Amino acid sequence: MAITIFKYGAFKRGIDLLFSALMLLILLPLFLVVAVVIKLDSAGPVFFKQERTGKNGKVFRIVKFRSMVADNDVRDASCDDKYTRFGKILRRTSIDELPQLINVVKGEMAFIGPRPWVPEYFENMNERERGRVAVRPGITGLAAAKGRNDLSIFEKINYDLEYVANYSLRQDVKVVFLTVKTVVSKEGAEAGKQKVHNEIADLMAENSR
Repeated sequence: MAITIFKYGAFKRGIDLLFSALMLLILLPLFLVVAVVIKLDSAGPVFFKQERTGKNGKVFRIVKFRSMVADNDVRDASCDDKYTRFGKILRRTSIDELPQLINVVKGEMAFIGPRPWVPEYFENMNERERGRVAVRPGITGLAAAKGRNDLSIFEKINYDLEYVANYSLRQDVKVVFLTVKTVVSKEGAEAGKQKVHNEIADLMAENSR
């Protein structure tokens, strides 16, 4: 499987680099409009940046359009997420994810692959579960296309491992079509930081036995 991943990975990286650079140019007007509305809607930066676990466990900073108030802290489970008015639209439509094209250009992400999570997930996984980071994380992936946050943490991991085991162009094409259906239906779009805390707690409980 390692040889297959290496060969397809090189081809996939070339396609990702070409199309992400092209899409950044095409979407530049949209980026400018979204940036202006974010600044008018609430105080704070245009972009949200956060540490995530990438390929082989290497940590990088993901880039998204900010959809929450500036002082929202994902690690503070004492209150709900504080979305801005415009941020709710960005989240429902997944437009907030578009700046991850920058991460793709930099080689930190791919268009398709297991979603990158905050490092606390990786820290509490067992060896089998950590197999999901054998490839670059993606803007979308098999787990994301199968229901996103409507899935349990273990269902997500199993889909991610299935993706790694069947790493191929055919599977990526399948994920693209599934993702379109999921985004249009807005299935599993809402996550909430309480869910993040619950998922990490589930991993800790399962792997501490």
